[in-house]
Amino acid sequence: MKKRALLLGSLFLFLCLPGGTQGIGNDAYGSLSDIYNADGNAGLTSFPVLLIPMGGRAEGMGTAFAALADDLTFIEWNPAGSSMLGFAELGFFHNNWIADTKVEGIVFASRFNDLGYGAGVKWLYSPFSEYNMYGDRVSKGYYSEVVASLNMSYNFLAGYYFSGVSVGANIKGAFRFMPDYTDTDDTGNNDGELISGSGLSQSAAMAMVDLGALTRFNLFKFYNAREKNTSAALVIRNLGPPAKNDPLPTSLTAALAYKPLRPLTLSFDFTLPLNMQDIRLSEKPYWAVGTNVQITDFLSMRAGLLGRYGGYRLSIGSAINLGKISLDLNYSLDLLTQITPLNRISLGARFNFGDQGRQEKSDQVDALYLSGLDAYTEGNYEQAKIYWEEALEINPRFDPAREGITLIGDSDALDTRIEQMQTLDLYE
Repeated sequence: MKKRALLLGSLFLFLCLPGGTQGIGNDAYGSLSDIYNADGNAGLTSFPVLLIPMGGRAEGMGTAFAALADDLTFIEWNPAGSSMLGFAELGFFHNNWIADTKVEGIVFASRFNDLGYGAGVKWLYSPFSEYNMYGDRVSKGYYSEVVASLNMSYNFLAGYYFSGVSVGANIKGAFRFMPDYTDTDDTGNNDGELISGSGLSQSAAMAMVDLGALTRFNLFKFYNAREKNTSAALVIRNLGPPAKNDPLPTSLTAALAYKPLRPLTLSFDFTLPLNMQDIRLSEKPYWAVGTNVQITDFLSMRAGLLGRYGGYRLSIGSAINLGKISLDLNYSLDLLTQITPLNRISLGARFNFGDQGRQEKSDQVDALYLSGLDAYTEGNYEQAKIYWEEALEINPRFDPAREGITLIGDSDALDTRIEQMQTLDLYE
């Protein structure tokens, strides 16, 4: 039991925030967190893969992405993002984490009208070796954690002036695998005998959900564009029962993103960790800020800062858009995951499968609306009404066309009223 706890505790300490684990005694844990100024409740949750970003634009912006959620990496930060995606995307991600620990990811997401959907898999793996008292390797393999996610979201009340409120959920399954290991006898010697089933006893399977809400609107907008320049979000992640008596890293995030100028995006996330077994053992709140600058049509730069009690993570990155393929590269200076600074790189490739004809329909609606305006200014109200009705057949939520038809109706009603008044005058 002691051996088992130390193995898991050391691995968790290695992968996650500085501090102790449940496998280390409370006194030792307290001294570690005092020395390294770590959160006294850090490291009490299981499945560290849930805390490690896959990469992409979200990591480059310091993980301040819950309110943006505008590409397929939304699946890690806000499940409501799929119903507002501009394109169907397939992405592959690779993150060099700590030492030989790697994180791989693959995600697909798309939407049909107001219904968004997606799926993704994230896999963390780290070499696991154990040697006996003679220096011979007696256990080998990989410690690994896999998380699979299925996403669905729906955008309610969307229109021309209001982008609606999107509500979404991820249903996630996670699995942890530990290879078999040996044990020491009462004298501390290791005879190299593997304990059959010892790894399986530490392996675990778990189910959880993410829930999110997202809305976009205009606020202090200093440029002309149909896109909304402000978004707000509320997300709860990793909500589920404990895994082998260890709570999941559940968290509640409130987020805001703002685009004051066309090429500049700013984002901010505030996160409250929640220990669902004992709320008093929850970690301290943390925050993340990020920025993205569109340099040219094909090049964007981003930077972000994640601040937790006892450390920071600084990220910078860039993306090159080659049309149907986008390449993401991020560099992180990580002061969260170990005592000394850690430099690491994450890579991503996203494939654009188009917007299922949404832009073409939008262009048709715009053309019909403009034709209607021309007819209206020429006094041809009937033709203007025909154009605008055709626009509404393509997009029933194109409010300017509906307003034009209403204006024509009001004008007709006014003309009728004037004729009635003139008729009354004749009888006086």
